[in-house]
Amino acid sequence: MNTPRPPFPPFTPETAAQKVRMAEDGWNSRDPQRVALAYTEDSVWRNRHEFPLGRAEIVEFLSRKWQREQEYRLIKELWACDGNRIAVRFAYEWHDASGQWFRSYGNENWEFDAQGLMARRFASINDVPISADERLFHWPQGRRPDEHPGLSELGL
Repeated sequence: MNTPRPPFPPFTPETAAQKVRMAEDGWNSRDPQRVALAYTEDSVWRNRHEFPLGRAEIVEFLSRKWQREQEYRLIKELWACDGNRIAVRFAYEWHDASGQWFRSYGNENWEFDAQGLMARRFASINDVPISADERLFHWPQGRRPDEHPGLSELGL
């Protein structure tokens, strides 16, 4: 199933920002099946040391990720766009099974097909242990509320 996912390339700063927020909302759902539908069936990823290929592997990857990364909350921000490509920076907070909190910082490069599906995703991510009182992302699980500050407003 390749349902078109507007907005479509070529992206403007406004349509790229819409695409970034849509991706953030999807990932904050923590629903691997839903998230995978935003990618082409043969999407190519690089995520840390893993290289998922296609939707089935993306679903497997995300299922493992969200079992390990509990209380996951993500903020993405547009960095740049050109044609069918978008660069994003992001941060997310989560804790492991022992209760240790982390803030993970990263950058992603995205390439889209004409249907607005992401064909290529390359992510570089670093994890920083934080204490519970250093957390900045406090909304209920799910979509980040519109009034919650973004990365720039938080000084991240």
